[in-house]
Amino acid sequence: MAELLNLRRSIDNIDAAIIHMLAERFRCTKKVGALKAEHSLPPGDPAREKQQIERLRRLAADAELDPEFAETFLNFVIREVIRHHEAIAAARSAD
Repeated sequence: MAELLNLRRSIDNIDAAIIHMLAERFRCTKKVGALKAEHSLPPGDPAREKQQIERLRRLAADAELDPEFAETFLNFVIREVIRHHEAIAAARSAD
């Protein structure tokens, strides 16, 4: 049972790290959204998104993580980023 508790503590620490890394990622992407709005660029960048998905799939495969899972996860994150960028652009145009 000690091993189970140790593994769960490790999982809890990893989950906390994931949340903090996602928060940092979104802080960066919100700045990107502000720059895009300032320069009248679209919220999404399909070429960049495709490049990122391909890169993440390779990283996942190298890490022995299912590339399909990695792609699904990144697509979820990308949708949320685009939603933030749209909100930033809408707020900017309302000013």
